[in-house]
Parts: sequence; C-alpha cells; structure tokens
Amino acid sequence: MSTKINFQGKVLSKSEKILIVVSRFNSDITEKLLKGTEKRLLELGIHQADIDVIIVPGAIEIPVVTSLMASQNKHAAIICLGAVIRGETSHYDYVCGQVSDGCARISLETKKPIVFGILTTENEAQAYERLGGNHGHKGYEFAETTIEMIQVINALRQ
Repeated sequence: MSTKINFQGKVLSKSEKILIVVSRFNSDITEKLLKGTEKRLLELGIHQADIDVIIVPGAIEIPVVTSLMASQNKHAAIICLGAVIRGETSHYDYVCGQVSDGCARISLETKKPIVFGILTTENEAQAYERLGGNHGHKGYEFAETTIEMIQVINALRQ
C-alpha cells in the first residue's frame, strides 16, 4: 500500500523560522517580490519575528549566502529571491545557470527546502507581469511552496 503526502493549501500548526535571501540588483522588482513573499507568509501563519531577510548585491551572490545560512540550521527553509533580465550578452545565461544550479545543490546537500524564487525573464515587462499581473504574484507562490515543502519534509522525517 502506498502513502500519499499532500499538504497543499494547509498552514503550519506552529511557526517556523524562514530566511529570505534577496538580490538588490533590479531592486524595483525584487523589493515587490520580497513584499509579496512576506505578505503571503504572514497570511499563512508565519510570525513576522520568524522571517529573517538578508540582502545581497546580485543574484550570483545568493547561493554562497544561502549555503552558509543553510549549514547553520537556524531556518526551516530558505527562499531565494531575485530578478535576472536578459540583456544583450550571454551574461544572462551564465547567471541563471549558476544561481539555479547553486540553489539546487544546496537543497540536495542540506535536505532543506531552498525555494528558487529568481525571476528569469526576457524583459522588465515580463518581470512585472509576475508581480501581480497576468501571471499572478510569484512572491505568493514562493511563500506557498515554502510552507508546503516544510510540511512535506517534516512528515518524511518522522
């Protein structure tokens, strides 16, 4: 007989500490992403005192801070927020690849939810569409994913 674990849409029974690592680059976008993520975490039952935020210069700096903080084991999950917008060079491809690989590696190594909340868009208009436009508010989705993954991992560890 198989076991089905599904916590979608449920809130935590107790507050967990959550860290948000957010890039300052493209701050007009990342600040809105951060505000939406924090708002939704509060709606889902996380206390403001249990939300820590670290601001780093750019997306490429997110994995090293995330790795350091994950190894300290002070937070149930880490949400990585940023906005990488394609420019005229291949720099976009390198940044996106390194950040996504770094976040995935940290999650696998630490067995901790590391939520990849980096918007990777072709232009600023697409980024803004993901901040409450036609694509909803991705910050809300990242918060919901975080809560669900904390619950799934906690259940699997029991």
